[in-house]
Amino acid sequence: MTLPAPDHADPMARLLAIMARLRDPDTGCPWDLEQTPETIVPYTIEEAYEVADAVAEGDPQALKEELGDLLLQVVFQAQISQDAGGFTFADVADTIATKMIRRHPHVFAAPDGRDAEGQVAAWEVIKAEERAAKATDGPGSVLDGVARALPALLRALKLQKRAARVGFDWTDPNDVFDKLREELAEFEAEFTAPTRDTARLEDELGDILFCAVNLARHLNIDPEAALRSTNAKFDRRFRFIEAALTAEGKSVEAASLAEMEALWQAAKGEKAL
Repeated sequence: MTLPAPDHADPMARLLAIMARLRDPDTGCPWDLEQTPETIVPYTIEEAYEVADAVAEGDPQALKEELGDLLLQVVFQAQISQDAGGFTFADVADTIATKMIRRHPHVFAAPDGRDAEGQVAAWEVIKAEERAAKATDGPGSVLDGVARALPALLRALKLQKRAARVGFDWTDPNDVFDKLREELAEFEAEFTAPTRDTARLEDELGDILFCAVNLARHLNIDPEAALRSTNAKFDRRFRFIEAALTAEGKSVEAASLAEMEALWQAAKGEKAL
């Protein structure tokens, strides 16, 4: 028997009812019923990136849709927990509401005239206090709470910021340049060694990338945004090559490297690319 879709005046209540129906043991969707917190994590990460894409494209309609997809992931996780007798979506909402009030005393308790920079500093102090309160095995580490599942560039940035708060940092960006040159030299030494060690190359390349993130941080550049921009630039220019070759009746598979390089240089000359 087909049951009608939940119909509520409150959109949030409607979404929660739909998710509960999808997870109903008797009338739900087999795929939704099979999911676990672990199996839907990849979808959650993918949806977060699609939100970022919609923002970058400046498309409000796409952003609305992608935010809905991301919200569904939160609702899904909460429903799985509720089905197992754990927390509910209401618990999730209450927890974050309480946290926001606690982290904004200048708004909800006593205004103190702080600016945005002052709020960032205060926010970090409050978060450090929260981490200390959660610690069960001693005082913990200033690096606690930096998620291991973050994209590598973003995690590197967050680890460096945490360490910098306790003084473990360069004071001059020129020192970071020197360190980057040192790491490049070490990588080249491994690359040109008589017996090339892949594990050592990987380690040295990781040092280069970590140092590049450090340099970006000292120059107030978001390394993730910088690489995202470069990826987009490569995408545009390579598509230019494909289109130019297609116009000549050729394909990229059949084109020589010299032909593609010439078109790449032409693409660089185009202002829009």
